[in-house]
Amino acid sequence: MVDVFLIIVITVAFVMLLVGGIYFLVYYQHPDDRNTAWFPKLVVLGSFLLAGTTILGLPLDVANAGEYAGCAGYDTSFCGGLNMKLFWDIFFFLIPIWIFVLIPFSTFYYEAEDTVPPPAAAAAVAPLVSPTAGEVAGKAPIIKMPRSRLSQALCNLTVLLVVVVLLLFLAFWFLSESRIPVRTYEAGTIHSARAAGVILETLPRRSEDTGEVLPFSPTLEFSNMQPNDAILARLVQRNGDLDHVSYQVEVATFYASLMAFVGWWFFALFGGIGLAALPLHGILTYVNRPVKMTPEELDDAKQSLQDRVNEMVDIGEQLKREREDKSKSVNTKSGLLATLFPSLFQKRSGTLREFKAAVHLLEQDVQDFAAYQTSSEKYNPLYPYVALLMGSVSTIFSVCWILQTVLYTLPKEPVTLFLNNLFEWFDGWFPLFGTLSVALFTVYLLLCAIQGCFIFGLRFLCLSFYPMKVGETYMSSFLFNMCLVLLCALPVVQFAVISFDDYAKYATIRQIFVVQVEYLDFFSLFYVNLVFVYSILIISLLTTVYMLYMKRKGDDGTELRNRLKSRATAAPAAASSSMGETGEATFDDEPASEYGEDD
Repeated sequence: MVDVFLIIVITVAFVMLLVGGIYFLVYYQHPDDRNTAWFPKLVVLGSFLLAGTTILGLPLDVANAGEYAGCAGYDTSFCGGLNMKLFWDIFFFLIPIWIFVLIPFSTFYYEAEDTVPPPAAAAAVAPLVSPTAGEVAGKAPIIKMPRSRLSQALCNLTVLLVVVVLLLFLAFWFLSESRIPVRTYEAGTIHSARAAGVILETLPRRSEDTGEVLPFSPTLEFSNMQPNDAILARLVQRNGDLDHVSYQVEVATFYASLMAFVGWWFFALFGGIGLAALPLHGILTYVNRPVKMTPEELDDAKQSLQDRVNEMVDIGEQLKREREDKSKSVNTKSGLLATLFPSLFQKRSGTLREFKAAVHLLEQDVQDFAAYQTSSEKYNPLYPYVALLMGSVSTIFSVCWILQTVLYTLPKEPVTLFLNNLFEWFDGWFPLFGTLSVALFTVYLLLCAIQGCFIFGLRFLCLSFYPMKVGETYMSSFLFNMCLVLLCALPVVQFAVISFDDYAKYATIRQIFVVQVEYLDFFSLFYVNLVFVYSILIISLLTTVYMLYMKRKGDDGTELRNRLKSRATAAPAAASSSMGETGEATFDDEPASEYGEDD
């Protein structure tokens, strides 16, 4: 019978995920997508629910304890009664469907251009079409109309699915066999047990009054078996070498392992970044909280910027006049050749470079000043303290995760069970406290992956693709980043399973990931050697060092005030002094971005 409490927990968790997904969508969406793109929004919301439900499936599986031997019928009081094998199979299929079908189709549809004209426009175009052979024969002309957004999206999706299905079929054909290591034990024979003094049978008990055989009672009949068990244990011999049992995994299990393997590459990066960034972001937000400028300092900064703008305009006009005079002089001396190739007759100088650099710095200061004014008006003074609280709580979770990984997951012989013991201790207070703790730690791991995804995202060199920005995120960025989050969902579950292996020993997902998936051909090279786990720790360490020693960029009033004061006279003075030294300006066409370096 299904535990009613588990059903209530599932319902509450689903409602919380739904509300959180809607808030996340509204908070980040771009104003241009408001009241439009409903199907991509439903896909994004479904992705959020799917990722969250997959993560929460682990604590549900732990509470259900479906792999406990007593769940077969003789001790069901310990079991939740849910068919978690069916639960996981459904989600193992849903995740690939979302990643390879719904998200690509929504992206293709959202980004496609609707080039099909309305019927009235099509009728107007028809008379302008040149006659064809069919028209000459008395038939209507054939008009080739552009494809609609739906047809474009379906065509692109068809090509993608053909490639994906082919790769999935080949992967299952060659890599779906799991070689599970087993250790064999040899017990003694009946004759050796008898010779050692083991009693292999016992006489039935009879009633003292009637002499009838009494019903079998395990408590009484086996009361004298403890000495026999000790003798039999000494007769058992353990083989030194491990054997392997080949096992063909199911289709759902294999594709879950394949999706987890692909997702591990992203989770190792994003999760490692998030483990360090999530706590440090809150703490550094408090440490580097802005210092507001006084009204007098704001007026001085505004006046300083205005003076610099006027000086740059004057210098620019002077440079323009000198350029025109120089151009006339060169054209007079060199004629047509100088007109066609003016750069050959101009001496290169640093005057224009310095002027462009000064203008670039001025533009940056103006933008920073405007951003500071806007943020200071909307700034909540309680935000740094809330960030400090969240950062402190996140620090506890991150430190616990790192300690659990170092002390339990990585060593072949765990130093300590750590969190496994802590969860069992919580269960001693209330049966589901340990399960709720597993849920908190697992959800935190997914939040770390999301934080790393939003911070780092998809980058190539210094470029960021599909960034997530509050109030400025288009549906294409939503879809892409939710695809990355879905890819990280199964690795999060797998990492939590191997980290909480002792506490989750009766969970169905443990039998899938720890017993079957871990020893699949090819994938076992990464799973058995814990390649991804080591990567998470290394990336987390590098992120910590980077965030602690990187140059702080923010709207701190002190930094902005000092920068404006230092540049108030430096930039125009540099340009003016350069002109005074040369007496004239020569020019080139190099872009300002080469010279516009910050500070």
